[in-house]
This record gives sequence, structure tokens and C-alpha cells, in this order.
Amino acid sequence: MAEEWVEQMQNQVNTLEKLEKFINVSASEREAIETLDTRWGISPYFASLMDKDDPNCPIRMQMIPSMKEQVNQFGMTDYLVWKENRATEEVRPDCIARQYHDRIAFTVIETCAVYCRHCFRKELVIDQELQLRFDLDEGLTWITEHTEIRDVLVTGGDPLLLSDEKLEYLIGKLREIPHVEMIRIGSRLPIVLPQRITEGLKKAIGGFHRVPVWLNTQCNHPKEITEKTAKAVYELMSCGINVGNQAVLMKGINDDVETFKELHLKLLRIRIRPYYVFYCEAAPGIDHFRTSVEKGAELIRDALRGHTTGLAQPMYVLATNIGKIPLMPDYYIVDKNEKEYTLRNHKGETTKIPNIPG
Repeated sequence: MAEEWVEQMQNQVNTLEKLEKFINVSASEREAIETLDTRWGISPYFASLMDKDDPNCPIRMQMIPSMKEQVNQFGMTDYLVWKENRATEEVRPDCIARQYHDRIAFTVIETCAVYCRHCFRKELVIDQELQLRFDLDEGLTWITEHTEIRDVLVTGGDPLLLSDEKLEYLIGKLREIPHVEMIRIGSRLPIVLPQRITEGLKKAIGGFHRVPVWLNTQCNHPKEITEKTAKAVYELMSCGINVGNQAVLMKGINDDVETFKELHLKLLRIRIRPYYVFYCEAAPGIDHFRTSVEKGAELIRDALRGHTTGLAQPMYVLATNIGKIPLMPDYYIVDKNEKEYTLRNHKGETTKIPNIPG
């Protein structure tokens, strides 16, 4: 008999017929599903958390295709190539993305348990216009040959959808590389498919070792947090894996003070440490999710700082081709006009982003 998480994946909600078993599909949702040539899907568990009658349910808005995805005033063409520095002179396998000298992102799979409409890897994972080759051994060889790499982020898609055997092989091989000091995993499964946190998974990636594994998940609204998530996080911590959260700031989902505060307090209550809040990236077709740039800093000021423990206060950043740049006032935003912002990173390098009306 298949494990529960495998059954969840086999029964992914990815057709109108399946979706109608969970919600009353609105006319606009139906139009988008029938019209857009796009990959979408939701684990049955996560689909069960959607409000049956409200199209503005924050989970529905993140999961169900929208005709608004056709609007692309601010999104960049070939965004992922730009963001992950894939057009540089350095020869790297498709599975290796790089913004920093001593750490890389190791993309090992393009499959997800849910297909978030705001995904910054939309061109690869959802639209599938960008075709890349993910060869684990090719990536491991490259990392082994580059002794400056001390920190490896294993990402996707969702890497925890690999089998226990493949994960054990991957993590084991990374831990054998002398210069690798830490491994990070980016996975939304503790939130959208907590059934994946099994004894087999814990054995594959956990345990006491000179090279620790850290896991960062993505939770954007308090509605996403359940007792199943709380148990999954506890199980991860029990085998030595700490869990942080990387939320994405999204208009109409978590950009009000009450929701933003409850999200971060609820994360702490289930042992997830708020780590980042990301400004919605410049991937194409997600304009409708973007707030003004200042909004995240305002929310941290108005909902968290001074209102609750410092443990609940994430760093507000924008991920760019020159790394993550904090978006708190005064220091990192070095110039602004009606058209764009100029941002500066820790090295003094600058990049530009559009000035989105609030």
C-alpha cells in the first residue's frame, strides 16, 4: 500500500471535475482553467483548506489559475535566466544557479505538490517555456570541483518529492564533499503536503552530522497552518532539522496588518521561525500579486516591530540577480523616481526595479 503522501500526489487536484469536489468554482476561475495553457494542481489536503464559496479565499487565489496572469506590464521576459545568472561566461550545469561566491542553488526537480500562481520559477515550473536538464550527478561533480562552495540550497520544484532513496543519496553525497559546511532545503511540503514528513524522510535527511540540514518552507497566510503542519514541523525538529519560513508578500492575501501579524505569530506557535518576507519578484504574469515596494517594511513596522517578540520579525528582501537585497528604508534603496527604484546590495552593487503604483 502506497504511503499517504504518494496517494496525495497520485490524486492531485488538477482538473475542473476534481476541483468541483472541493469548491464551488466561480465563473472567472472556470474561464481561466478552460482558457489558459498552464500547468496547475493542488494536493487534496491543501485543496481541502480552501473556502468552498469565496473566490477571494487566500488559498484559492494562490492555487487556481486567473485570467489576470495574461497581464504583464512589469514582469521581465526571460526572468529566471536573469535572476539565476544563467547567461554568464561561467560554465555551469543547468541544475546550478548562482548569485554568490560561496553558495549556490542546486535545482533537482521541477515537480511540485501545488503549483503556486505567484511562483518566481513560473517560466520553468508552470509555463514550462524554459527547458532545463536536472542531472544530480552532474551537479554533485560541479560542486565537488568548486571548493569555494560551502553552502548548498537544494531546491526545485519541490525537492522533498524525491523518493527517500534519492534524497538519502543526494544528501549523503553532499555531506561527503569536504568543503560543504551546510545544506539547506527549500520545500513547501510542510505546509501543502505535511504527510510527506515520514520516518523514511527523517532517516534520509536528518540526524547528527558535521553538515547540518536546514529547511525553509513557504507559508503566506494563517489559514494554511493546521495541526498536521505543526506535527510535521515537530517531526523535522526531532531529527535535527530546524524550520524557517519564507513568505511572499501578495496583494489581497497577506498585505494587511491583521493578517500579517497573525501569520507570523501562528508560525512561531508551531515552531517555525519567520526568516524572510519576499517582495513579489519580477517573474512574468504575476503583476496582480504585487504591492508597492514599501508595503512590506510598513507591515513589519505596523504589525510586528514593537508589537510582538523579535522572533516573529522576518527580514524583508527582494531576490535579484545580484543576491537578496533588504528593502528596509534609507540604506538599501539609494534612489527612486516615478519609473523605478535603484537598490544597493552588501557589496555596493546596484540594480533597478520598476516603481509599482500602490
